[in-house]
Amino acid sequence: MLTDTRVSELLRESSMEFRELEQTHHRLDAELAELQKRHVLTPQEELIKKQLQKEKLAKKDRMAELIRLYREKG
Repeated sequence: MLTDTRVSELLRESSMEFRELEQTHHRLDAELAELQKRHVLTPQEELIKKQLQKEKLAKKDRMAELIRLYREKG
């Protein structure tokens, strides 16, 4: 049985959607890391942080769905 890591590698090679999701997920992670370096966030920054977290989670969920679909397919 293929591991998630191996399926991710195969999807990276074959799926533009997966590559774009992964790139966006990494970008959002970097943006969140920058925000978290600050000791105090303004209310606006807190809102941005929450939006970034939601978007990052949505990308991760979609990648997990693509992995699941790949496994089911074959």
